[in-house]
Amino acid sequence: MNLRDELPVDHRLNRVYRIGAAACGLLLLIFGCLGFADSLSSFDTAGQNIAGMSTNGLLSTISVIFGLLLFVAALIGGNVASSVNIAVGVLFVLSGFVHLFLIGRSGNILDFGMTNVIFSFLMGLLIMTFGMYGRVSGALPHDNPYWQQRHTGAGAGTIRAGQGQVSGSPHAQLPRR
Repeated sequence: MNLRDELPVDHRLNRVYRIGAAACGLLLLIFGCLGFADSLSSFDTAGQNIAGMSTNGLLSTISVIFGLLLFVAALIGGNVASSVNIAVGVLFVLSGFVHLFLIGRSGNILDFGMTNVIFSFLMGLLIMTFGMYGRVSGALPHDNPYWQQRHTGAGAGTIRAGQGQVSGSPHAQLPRR
C-alpha cells in the first residue's frame, strides 16, 4: 500500500500538514542559521545565547537538518508530511525529557538550558499536533479519509441514514443521551 493512497491529493488536510511542517521547519532553520552566523564551535558549552536559548554549532546543525527535513515533508505533502510531523514531534518531546535530565551534567553536549527544554516540549507538541490533525481523534467525520480507511471492509458496517451511527459497531446499540 502506498502512503499517498489514503489521503486524496486535493484534500484540505494536506494544507494543514504542509503549512505546519513548513512553518516549524522555517523556525528551526532560522535558529540554526543564526547559530552558524555567530560562528559557534561544535561542542562549546560556554552558554552562547541566540533567541533566548543556549546553542552551539552541533545544535545549530541538528536544527538545520530537522528544519530541512520538515521542509522536504512539506513539499511532498499528504501522509508523508503528516507522518514526518508526528515522528519529528515525538523526537522533540523525547529530546526535551533527555535534556531535562542532562542539564548541568557533562553529557549536555548540545548546551541545552531550561529554555531549550521548554522550547523542545512546545515545538514537539506543536509539530505533533500539525501531524495528527484530522488523523487521530475519536470523533472523525465520516467523510474523513482516515475514518473511511479504518471502517472499510465486511465487519465495519454502514452508516445509518439520518443518524450518523455505524451499524455493526459496538457503540451503535448504546442509547443516545
